[in-house]
This record gives sequence, structure tokens and C-alpha cells, in this order.
Amino acid sequence: MIRKVFFTIIALMAAYPLSGQEKMQEVLRSIESNNTSLAALRAGIEADQLANRTDIYLSDPEVGFDYLWGHPSPIGNRIDVSVSQTLDLPTISGMKGKVADRKNEMLRWEYESQRINTLTQAKLLLIDMIYYNRMRQELCLRQQTIDSIATAEKRKLDGGTGTIVDYNGVQLEQIAIAAEIQEIETERKATLATLEQMNGGKEVSFDCAEYEEIVLPIDFDSWYAESERKNPVLAYVRSEIEMNKQQVSLSRSLNLPSLSVGYMLEKTQGEHYQGISLGLSIPLWSTRNRVKQAKAAVAAAEARQEDAKIQFYGQLNILYQRVLGLNESALTYRKALTEADNSQYLKRALDVGEISVLDYLRQASIYYQFIDKAMSAERDLHKSHAELTSYTL
Repeated sequence: MIRKVFFTIIALMAAYPLSGQEKMQEVLRSIESNNTSLAALRAGIEADQLANRTDIYLSDPEVGFDYLWGHPSPIGNRIDVSVSQTLDLPTISGMKGKVADRKNEMLRWEYESQRINTLTQAKLLLIDMIYYNRMRQELCLRQQTIDSIATAEKRKLDGGTGTIVDYNGVQLEQIAIAAEIQEIETERKATLATLEQMNGGKEVSFDCAEYEEIVLPIDFDSWYAESERKNPVLAYVRSEIEMNKQQVSLSRSLNLPSLSVGYMLEKTQGEHYQGISLGLSIPLWSTRNRVKQAKAAVAAAEARQEDAKIQFYGQLNILYQRVLGLNESALTYRKALTEADNSQYLKRALDVGEISVLDYLRQASIYYQFIDKAMSAERDLHKSHAELTSYTL
């Protein structure tokens, strides 16, 4: 009887793998929508994206007007009117716009990276919640069992067939289990408060005691290739490289002269002149070292990409191996709990007087410790798997 709740939870997890997952996804969607840090980041990125596109257009046209008084007065006055527009190749060819688009793409990947980090943190907390909910159920079952034993021992003590030593031992076990329940409930409330904080201060309800189904990739390298493609950090670095390459082209084009085209009118007493005006701006000093700097930025971004790939591969490989090991550990615990369940025999032996209550408590304590380790291993497995597959959030 002591193990029924534990195995019932395992059975429910196998029979309804999507139930807990759906509840978890509901909470994660709420956090993504209400999280104030993500909201602030979205607002900041929107402002930065607009800023990136403010300098991609032609400069404003210039209009000039001159009114000159003649001296001596008989020569009359002079009026000059001019309109001009500067034309530069980087703007006309769209190079500035392409660089701006890449910068905005980098901002989107920056947000995606932060979003995944936030949701991964929330998912780890939800896995903790599942663990606390499962432990609470398990401890409540232990409490029911020890309460029934305590009642029986009190009856024996009052009837003169029991001993105070046995009764006190049962009472101590009652107190220990009650303290464990209180500790679990405290941790559960603290975790729930953290989730509500991440949810923008809005209430979060999560009483699920079911883990989502774990599907492990068979081949790490082929699975890694898909993970690498979706990883926002690597995508950010790829966009950074492309942006810097375009920046090299833009810097080269800035070394070319820019043309100014306009119209000019000059009026004096009895005559006037009008026609087109042309101007040429030659960048002799303002663009110095820009191409070199852009090429250096490309090299630096490529170095960061190589480092990011190595780090990402190493981290995922470590997590993958850890998940495999924890999965084997969890399976071992489950098999042992199925094949070496002494709880029914212990209770039966106690009821018929084959063992003393203190012997029962010692044997039950060993088994409870094994159950606790099994539950802890299950939680560690799911948390490591959540980190391994965080890119899917």
C-alpha cells in the first residue's frame, strides 16, 4: 500500500504524457506574454530597429535664397535662388538599407535568445513544481500510513500490550514526516512565487504531478545539426558576419565621391540667369581606415562564430551524455522499485506481529530513502532534458 501512489503517478505519466505537457505549455505561453523583462526588451528592440533605419535615406535637399542690395543704387538689386540634392552611391544602391536589415535581424535573434533563456528558466521551475507535487503526494501517503500505525500503537499501549518505546518511535516518525511535508510545501510556495514574478505578477496555478514524455535523439550528430540551425546565439553570429561583410562593401562605396545636383537662378536689374548646378564631394579624410575596420570586424565575427560553435557543441554533448546517464539511472530506480517492493510484506509482517514497530520503521526508512532518490533522479533527468532541448521553446 505504501508504494501505490508512487506507481500510480508513474502509470499516469505513461498513460497521459500530454496532459502535464499541455499544462506546462499553457504556463509558459502566459509567462512569455506577461514577462516584464521580455516586454521591456521588445520595446527596446523596436526602438533600436527604427534607429537602424533612420540613416538609410538620402540627405535632405538644400534650398538657398540670397537678396543682395546693389551699390550704387542704379545697378539694382540681385536675387539668387538655389535648390540642390546630394546623391551618394551607398544610399542609391540600397547598401545602407541592407546593413540596417542585418542589424535588425541581429536584434531579433538577440530577443529570441533572451526569450529562450527566460522560458527555460521558467520550465526548470515548473519541473521543480512537478517534483514538489509528487513528493507532497508521496509524503501524504506516508503520513496516512504512520498515523494508522500510531493509532494502533496507542491502542496497544492503553491496553497494556504495547510499549512506550514503540509508541514514541512512531510519534517521532510522525513528526519527521510532518516536517518534510512542511519543507516541501515551503519550497513549493517559493517556486510558485518566482513563477508569478516571471508572469508579470499575475497568478500562476500549477498542481500537475506528471512529467512530459522524454524522447531522446538516437544520433547526437544529426540531432546537433538541427539544434545548431535553430540556436539563436549561432544565428546571431551568422547575421553579424553577413552584416560586417556588407559593411565592408558599404565602407568601400563611401570612399567614392558623392554628387550634388541642383537648380540655380540669379536675377539682376534687367537680366537673369538660370540653369543646373553640379557639385562633387571627394572623401579624402572622413572615410580613413573604414574599410580596414570593417574587414577586422568580419574577422572578429568569424572568430566568435567558431568559438560559439565549439562551445555550443561541447555544452550540448555534455548535456546529452548527462541525459543518457540520468535516464539509465531513472530506469534502474523504477525497475528496482517494481521488483524489490517490500512495503506490503513489511506492513503485513507488522500487522501479524512478525516484526516489531521499530523494525518496521527502520526497514520502511530505507525504502523511503530509495523512493526519494528515485524521485530526485527523475527530476534531474527532466531538468537536464529541458536544458538540452531549450531551443524548441
